[in-house]
Amino acid sequence: MTDVDTDGAARHHTPVMLGRCVELLAPVLAEPGSVMVDATLGMGGHTEAVLRRCPNATVIGLDRDPQALALAGRRLAEFGSRFEAVHAVYDAILTVIGASGHDKVQAVLMDLGVSSLQIDQPERGFSYAQDAPLDMRMDPTTGTTAAEVLASYSERDLTRVLRAYGEERFAARIARAIVTAREVRPIERSAELVELVLGNIPAAARWAGGNPAKRTFQALRIEVNAEIEVLGRAAPAAVEALAVGGRIAVLAYHSLEDRLVKRTLARGATSSAPAGLPVEPESHRPYLRLLTRGAEEASESERAANPRSASVRLRAAERIRPTPEHLRSVDRRGRAA
Repeated sequence: MTDVDTDGAARHHTPVMLGRCVELLAPVLAEPGSVMVDATLGMGGHTEAVLRRCPNATVIGLDRDPQALALAGRRLAEFGSRFEAVHAVYDAILTVIGASGHDKVQAVLMDLGVSSLQIDQPERGFSYAQDAPLDMRMDPTTGTTAAEVLASYSERDLTRVLRAYGEERFAARIARAIVTAREVRPIERSAELVELVLGNIPAAARWAGGNPAKRTFQALRIEVNAEIEVLGRAAPAAVEALAVGGRIAVLAYHSLEDRLVKRTLARGATSSAPAGLPVEPESHRPYLRLLTRGAEEASESERAANPRSASVRLRAAERIRPTPEHLRSVDRRGRAA
């Protein structure tokens, strides 16, 4: 896909739950000097809306995909120094904020999962709908490809990946077929993998609920990009990045992501005091206030207009005080301390 095509796609792309995300974050971005981190910049749609709505705010946009950064940079060039693009995986959020000269920020936005830009480019290998080399790296300049995972993982590890990240009922059967097939020749293209999956699940399950290969592709993508491990570091780091009064909003698209986000926010919004104490110690009081009741979903009209929003779950919270010292669990690189 050419640069012209991707720029056109960015202009016509509608970010998921755009209005609601801006509604949640704009109140804390009104003051001069306020900063938002868009931890998963993608095509820059959420950031553009925030910069237009909040003229006193600046945005630091992170993405591991160099093409996304270049595209978003062109899209957001009109905002000049109010926007800074950084090539980084978002678990490095604290390091990036510090390198930009800030200690804390007023808002963090995370739009998780694969971007439309990546899905819509067949040569990236994310889609089971079009034949292409099995790459699936969000940053194509580094890391292991999906084809390399299929060629090198043991049957046991392939089963684990498919079951844990794809919630695939037939994980063991598919893993065994992959190991058998690669003894003849490597599985290097998406069409080959789709055919293998279809040939190794019961006939009744082949087309129930769409193409059954989507679970295998999701699992491989998550494994290739270490998405769950990254989010496990990034979510608490993002909370630590917030100034008192700051807000975080996270869009998740499958249960693994959503459970992890829910757990991180609930931890901050719940007292850490032992049950039964007559008086709750100050150091154990919650440091977050939830802004959404459970997980919000896209409206029926948005789901009809934007298929990517069908599975989205939005959670948001506000920092109401610093994290107590005994509950801090991340260092400046987002790693467990």
